[in-house]
Amino acid sequence: MSLKCGIIGITNVGKTTIFNCISKTKAEASTFAFSTNKSNIGMIDVPDERLYKIDALIHSAKVVPATVEIVDIPGLAKGSSHGEGVGNKFLADIQQTDALIHVLRCFDDENLPHVEGSVDPVRDLEIVDLELQVRDLDLVQRKMQRLEKLAKTGDKEAKRQMTVLQGLIDHLENFRNVRDYDMSPEDKKLIIGDLFLLTDKPIMYVCNVDDASAVDGNHYVEKVKEVLKEQNPAILVIAGELEAEISELESEEDRMEFLKDAGLKEPGVNKMIRAAYDLLDLQSFFTAGPKEVKAWTIRKGMTAPEASGVIHSDLERGFIRAEVMKYDDFIRYGSEHAVKEAGKFHVEGKNYVVEDGDILHIRFNV
Repeated sequence: MSLKCGIIGITNVGKTTIFNCISKTKAEASTFAFSTNKSNIGMIDVPDERLYKIDALIHSAKVVPATVEIVDIPGLAKGSSHGEGVGNKFLADIQQTDALIHVLRCFDDENLPHVEGSVDPVRDLEIVDLELQVRDLDLVQRKMQRLEKLAKTGDKEAKRQMTVLQGLIDHLENFRNVRDYDMSPEDKKLIIGDLFLLTDKPIMYVCNVDDASAVDGNHYVEKVKEVLKEQNPAILVIAGELEAEISELESEEDRMEFLKDAGLKEPGVNKMIRAAYDLLDLQSFFTAGPKEVKAWTIRKGMTAPEASGVIHSDLERGFIRAEVMKYDDFIRYGSEHAVKEAGKFHVEGKNYVVEDGDILHIRFNV
């Protein structure tokens, strides 16, 4: 399942530094505004200690974590929706993502000039929001124009959709995001589902702070929390430069010692990856055998045949049944045989909804 998270923000806020901490692909970070002309794309492993606890019991040849694709979008600026800075190309890149991670600069550094002349994460947030809103407004207005032609022929559904879109246009013109617009899920899918609107995407915020603020944040973070309190989004505090130093250490022991000295229990980027995974409404199920223990990414609510299709389309097409062990039961009893002896082994059919952490064996016939 190919899913993308886009890292966005104004230029010179530390997006690429954070991208490099979590991605297997490394990108060049620069102190110059608009110093790149392309988005960076990488794959990130979703941290999940359950994989290694399963492996400790069955000793597979390898462990394969779930992954999510992450796209580091070059910094935006005022007028991006009209071609300023890196311009429209990167708004189009954002359009292709499934969820957004908005990085906000919450640190002072005289060696890293701010494109707006001063550090103000709330202002930066509003600048980026406005550019995305302007892009969305243009897309919605274009659809209105297409529907007008149908409406003139007496098409009642076209007229109804135009009424909904006019409300959305008013909403955007009042500097609000599509995700906050009151629209039924059915209408959202039918009327704007094909537009891939930028401000409709689920979003989380990362406050990029200095090393000293890694644990408790700072006054910049408090300003961000205050302005976003009614929306109640996920807001994480990460010290990008500190995380970058940690990610460069080769041994796990050295990384844990560094974290301990900084007052942290785990890398902040691990929390960010898990939060992004949750933001995309995803969960993992596991397959386990002598060759590998693997986490598979699925959307919450998927049935067993749909989940098996993520492994291979043949499994979904020829699905017969799913043999299911709950992760907690497997760890408690220590083996598949013991799970069966305890009466905790389940055989499920086509209507079974897979739960996070299920260990599945798919029976199929093609």
